Amino acid sequence: MNKKQPLSNRLLRLLPILALAAGFSVFLYFDGASYISFDTLREQRENLASFVEHLGVFAPVIYGGIYALVVAFSLPLGALMTITGGFLFGIVTGSVAVVMGATLGASAVFFAVKMGLGQSLASSNQSIMAKMQQGFNRNALSYMLVLRLIPVFPFALINILAAVLRVSFPIYFFGTLIGIIPGTVVYVLLGNGLGAIFDAGGTPNLSIIFEPQIIAPILGLAGLVLLQVIYTRIRDKRKDIKEKPKPIKRRGRPRKATTETKKEKRTTGTRGRTKKKATGLKTNKAKTKKSS
Repeated sequence: MNKKQPLSNRLLRLLPILALAAGFSVFLYFDGASYISFDTLREQRENLASFVEHLGVFAPVIYGGIYALVVAFSLPLGALMTITGGFLFGIVTGSVAVVMGATLGASAVFFAVKMGLGQSLASSNQSIMAKMQQGFNRNALSYMLVLRLIPVFPFALINILAAVLRVSFPIYFFGTLIGIIPGTVVYVLLGNGLGAIFDAGGTPNLSIIFEPQIIAPILGLAGLVLLQVIYTRIRDKRKDIKEKPKPIKRRGRPRKATTETKKEKRTTGTRGRTKKKATGLKTNKAKTKKSS
C-alpha cells in the first residue's frame, strides 16, 4: 500500500493551482473588466501604438507574455486581447503572438492541475474517471483538435479537463497550438481593421466567428477530424473480430452417437456368441445320437 504524503508536500503540490486561483480572484475583486475594455482601447490607442513602436521587436514578446498570464489566470479577456493583437501588430505577427501566448498560458494551467491532482487521479484506476481517461486517450490528439477548433467549448475548462484526463503534454501542446489557429486568425483579422471601426464610432462584433461563412469552414475542419476518429474505431473493431479465435470443430461422429454404436456392437457380439453356443450344443447332441 502507498503511504499518504505529508500534509506539507500535498500543500506544495497545490500551490500552483492556488496561485492561479488567487490571480483570478484578484481580478474579480478589483473589477478588472471595467478597466480593460474596448472603450479603454479606443481612448489609449495612440499611446499604445507609440509604445509598441518604441519597444520594437520586444513588443510582441511582451504582449505574448501578458497574453499567457491572461490565459493562465483564466481571465475573461481572450477575445479582447486577440483583437488587440491584430490591432497592434497586424495579421501575421499578431496571430503568432496570440497563438504562442495562449498555448503557453494553457500549458501553465495544465501543469498546475496535473501537479495538484495527479496523485489522486492516478489512484482512481477502477473508477469511471479511469474509463474516461482510457477512451479519451485512444484518440487524444483528434479530440483536442476538435475541442480547440469549435469555439463553443470554454477554453479554460478544456485546459483543466485535459489535465484531469491525463493527456500527454506533447499531444496537449500541439493540439492546442494547431487547434486555436483558425479562431485566432478570425479575431486578429477583426483587430486589423479595428482602427476603421473606431473611426466610424462602432464597436467590434465579437460574435462574428459564429457567422455562417466563418463558422462553417471551422466546423468542416472539426468534422474531418472526427471522421478520422470514427474510421479508426471501425477499423479497430474489425481487427478485433478477425483476431477473435474461432471455435474448434471436431471431426467424426459425436460422442453420443459413438457410445450408441459401441452398445450396438456389444449387443450384436453377444447375440453372435449365443447363436454359436446354441449351434454347438445341437451338433453335440446329433453326434451323441449317431454314436448310440
